[in-house]
Amino acid sequence: MPQNVVHIDALNRQHIEARNVTRRAGEIVMHGRAVVRGAKRALVVVDMPFGSYEESPSVAFRNAARVMKETDCGGIKIEGGRRMAETIRYLVERGIPVMSHIGLTPQSVNVIGGFKAQGRTEKEWAAIVEDARQVADAGAFAVVLEALTEPLAKRITAAIKIPTIGIGASTACDGQILVMEDMLGLSPRVPRFVKKFGKVGEVIEDAIKSYAEDVRTGAFPMPEHTYSMKDGAPKGGKRAARPARKATKKPKNPRSKG
Repeated sequence: MPQNVVHIDALNRQHIEARNVTRRAGEIVMHGRAVVRGAKRALVVVDMPFGSYEESPSVAFRNAARVMKETDCGGIKIEGGRRMAETIRYLVERGIPVMSHIGLTPQSVNVIGGFKAQGRTEKEWAAIVEDARQVADAGAFAVVLEALTEPLAKRITAAIKIPTIGIGASTACDGQILVMEDMLGLSPRVPRFVKKFGKVGEVIEDAIKSYAEDVRTGAFPMPEHTYSMKDGAPKGGKRAARPARKATKKPKNPRSKG
């Protein structure tokens, strides 16, 4: 399996604020195409939107084939264990590489009762391990394990031959994945399993505040940020006085009365 894997689910965030049950194939294609253009060596895997693959294997193939052709990605990802095994086999037999996703499946949060860790009691383990076995037997080339306890992730990784990719499933997995916005510090709320490797959101916010303040006070733009005249125009000298600033009013909400 390639060392670098890019998983396209930027539109399918596992956050309550942006549940991925509302995304459409066209949006995924647009973003997937952009990522594929920028990827040099990474395997690009596109997350199939909710409703694009559950109805039947044939519907899944039609939509997955569109995504593959229009993005030129290396594979697609679908959520679900044994209930999706038939679909995975159908897709793989027709040339669609499939990554599976079990454990906490964000597209099913309305059924499972929210974003909850899975396998926290041993009585839950057998069903989840069986999910992993069946998707592997169906031909998935890898499986994402989300929000699973470490002992369970370790058991699954030992039980199947395909790589396990963990997101909140400990170091017991063969690989790891995080949502980029979360790890960079762009998301205001993140799951427990996220480590923020940067504070990009704070940097952006501070930069915008500084820019706005400089514009309000007249500190930007300075002469070095403007263009001078040619053909003997005066150079240097005192800075011309700025014209008086006009007060900026917020536009009225067209829906408000009065």
